[in-house]
Amino acid sequence: MLNAPCTTDIALVKNTSEALSFVAYGLDWQVGDNIVSSNEEFPSNRIVWQSLADQQVEFREANLSTAETPEDALFALVDKHTRLISISSIQFASGLRMNLQRIGEFCKQQHILFCIDAIQSIGAVQFDVQKYQADFVMADGHKWMLGPEGLGVFYSSPAAREQLKLTQYGWHMMHDTHNYENKPWDTHPAAQRFECGSPNTLGIHALSASLSVLLDTGMATVERQVLANARYLMDAIQSHPRLELLSNASAHLQSGIVVFRHTQMTQQALYTHLQENNVVCAMRGGGIRFSAHFFYNVAQARHATSRNSGTPVAVIRSPTQRIGDAPAALRPPQTEHKAAQSWLPQMALRLFGIKF
Repeated sequence: MLNAPCTTDIALVKNTSEALSFVAYGLDWQVGDNIVSSNEEFPSNRIVWQSLADQQVEFREANLSTAETPEDALFALVDKHTRLISISSIQFASGLRMNLQRIGEFCKQQHILFCIDAIQSIGAVQFDVQKYQADFVMADGHKWMLGPEGLGVFYSSPAAREQLKLTQYGWHMMHDTHNYENKPWDTHPAAQRFECGSPNTLGIHALSASLSVLLDTGMATVERQVLANARYLMDAIQSHPRLELLSNASAHLQSGIVVFRHTQMTQQALYTHLQENNVVCAMRGGGIRFSAHFFYNVAQARHATSRNSGTPVAVIRSPTQRIGDAPAALRPPQTEHKAAQSWLPQMALRLFGIKF
């Protein structure tokens, strides 16, 4: 899922925020250092850096739409005092997909640490920490990985890991973990040093089950299906006279997140209308966010209800759908790319055929 060099480079943590905090409060900051990010980040990847202001560390937010590319907007804020670039692989409120390989190459050239909030990528699209030359990567398991809340992953490269001082201590982060008479003790040399206490065993088993589905299907297939679903939704939105696509439709910027607005209804009114008609979505980025995962097939298309007018409304769930919501849907699809071609256009057209 991450293509980490070794499994020992990955720690199991409570959530993305905890992992980001390990980085923010593990590094030895100097007065005048700065961190470059964007103005589209989820609060987890903003607040933790802003909290360093009392150490006189500056947090810089790039407007990703002001340069020729989103990456250029980030690079424009970098100077000799930049210690780290921290960016979401895919922006939660727009679906904008960052060129992580390009950012990673830039960071290595500039001797800057590279931190990726990958919660909107892992489980939806192929991801490669080595290709991106990432120093730190974190993601909660309850989004596209389809696991339970309360368990996430935290990757750190061996070199970057040694730059982090520990902020939590407990029996599980010792080198000789099960030697309870270990006096004196040594810190675990691998990423397990960030797992200070008893692991979330139940969450681990649940996440393992959901990851098995993704891996059995194959992440290349998962990504192809996710992007096909998003493309059909985009096409349906763009073909509707009263809907405006807010997500960038460029193929190289595309993810599984599709955000749109209605030109004659407020965001809240549209959201309420869709919820009342059993369309599960989210209010994000000034519009409505849809996120159709790879497993949507003909069976999901039947999950439709009708309004009083008889217009069918398809059920589209967000990526926060839990594994328990649709266990049958988590089986690998019998048909891969063709599945989206057969049912998704009909589903989208039915959805957007509502008389708002």
